[in-house]
Formats: sequence, structure tokens, C-alpha cells
Amino acid sequence: MGVAIGSQIIGTKFYEHVISKVDDMQNNSQNVEDMGSETSVESTQIENKKVQIVLDSGHGGSDPGKIGINGVQEKDINLMIAKKVESKLQEKQIVVMMTRTDERGLADSKVEDMKTRVDIINENKPVLAVSIHQNSYEQEGICGAQVFYYTHSTEGKSAAEYMQNSLLSVDADNKRQAKANDTYYMLKRTEVPLIIVECGFLSNREEAEKLSTDEYQEKVADAICNGIETYLKDIS
Repeated sequence: MGVAIGSQIIGTKFYEHVISKVDDMQNNSQNVEDMGSETSVESTQIENKKVQIVLDSGHGGSDPGKIGINGVQEKDINLMIAKKVESKLQEKQIVVMMTRTDERGLADSKVEDMKTRVDIINENKPVLAVSIHQNSYEQEGICGAQVFYYTHSTEGKSAAEYMQNSLLSVDADNKRQAKANDTYYMLKRTEVPLIIVECGFLSNREEAEKLSTDEYQEKVADAICNGIETYLKDIS
């Protein structure tokens, strides 16, 4: 993902390019709900219970996401943290589904992969969707978790602010704030509140090393779980 510095979003050209391609495809394709239905139907049969939370592990398969300064791949960190969050939420009797449960992506192309993630979320209509990512920037000193939400979603803003505050339990010195965005494809296309949680910067050596450890991933997962719980309580 891109990184927010001051009032600008840095490094989003690739995602804006993907968004443009997806929009072009959608103008010449079937309705979103008709695409990827076989995969979605198989993945959404969760004991006939209403899905409350969808956890999306960013990237996967041939798309590694960001490559850490220590060589770690973002897609792997995303999935490990998401699985920990899933387990913690299930312990609290919160019904969860994952967009992916292994290292594979959801489609052969980046465009179709993103469309499939959106389809899964929209078909399940959870109370909240949380997409887990890791950040990167050209300057190694930049660090800190940050949460993004769709500019025009009041629910998304509320969830993002709760999540950003919860992440202070991982790093009390993190001064980043939840940030609005209206260009990221998933934020634009999901029909329910969705937040993107950038857990840290893989371009920062200290943060990359921490994110590679099970102990730190547990701390991040606890913070994400608590952020979700706080939001659910607020809207109940």
C-alpha cells in the first residue's frame, strides 16, 4: 500500500493504475455479483451464521506485496497476523471469515484478485471488513501503524479511529492518525464499512524485524481484535 505523510498519500500510483484497469474492466463485464461466484459460495458457508467480520489478508500467490528490508514478504506477514486475529475473535464468539487462508492469491491477475475480495465482502455483508497490510517507504526512518478508511463512510471513519487508538497498545509513541482515502479500490467498491490496517513499515529495519516475530504479531493481533470489539460495542 501507499503511505500517508502529512496531507499526501505517497506511493499510490500503482494502486491508482490498478483502480483504473478495474473500472475499465467493469464497464465491459458482467455485474460484480455474477463474477467469482463459485469461489465466493464455497468460502461463505460458515455454519449458516451471520458473518460479523471479514478479515482480508492483502496480496498472496504471485503477488508478494512489499518486500521487507530484511527480505520478509508482506503477503506472509499479513496472513499470519490475520490468522491470529481470526482465532482471537472466534474465542469471543464473533463470527469471522477470511478472504484467504493460505499463501495463494484469489485470482491469476491483480485486477481479478481485488475484484474477488470485494465480491466476497459484498456477498457476506459483514458488519465490518478489515484488510491487513504492511507499509513501505523510501526513507528507512519512517515507521508506525496507520489505518485508512473511505472518505465518504462515517462508519468507516469511526472504525478506523477506534482501530488507530487501539494500535497505541503496540507503540504508544506512534503519532499517526486514521486517514481518509477515496482512491483505494477496496475502499471505493465495498458496500459495507471497510478499513485498511497498515501494521507497520517493512522498509524500517526495526519494525520489519518486529513484524517478523510471533510475539510482535500477537501484540498487533490483540490490538486489531480490541479495535474490532470496541467498534462492535459502539454500534450495538
